[in-house]
Amino acid sequence: MQEGHCQEPIREVNITKASVTQIKPAAKPVPKVAFHRTEMSPILDVYGRLVQSGQARDYAIGMFPDKAIFAIFRRAAEQPTYRIEKVPALANRQGAFVVYGSAGQVLKRGHDLKAVLRVFDSRKFDVISG
Repeated sequence: MQEGHCQEPIREVNITKASVTQIKPAAKPVPKVAFHRTEMSPILDVYGRLVQSGQARDYAIGMFPDKAIFAIFRRAAEQPTYRIEKVPALANRQGAFVVYGSAGQVLKRGHDLKAVLRVFDSRKFDVISG
């Protein structure tokens, strides 16, 4: 017998009943709407300008089966100040891109993202302290 090797007697296993577990096929992942890289660049440019002016501190990106959301926050623990949404189902009607204000009002809607984001250029958004 070699050192380090242990020889045990071989045990016989008697299987009288076999059980079969069926494995369900994996559910297909639900496709989610997302912003493309070419869409994220102008959105992040707008976000950068808002951060620079002190109007934004944080952002969040949400991807859902029917829409994608880029939310801009003044503070991390509050509702978004602005929401930029991409809703492909509305692409042939009102336009796939929408900018919402803090109260849920539609600030701008359209087919072209850059044109929709011009709402941040045309208006002066100042923080009002009261």
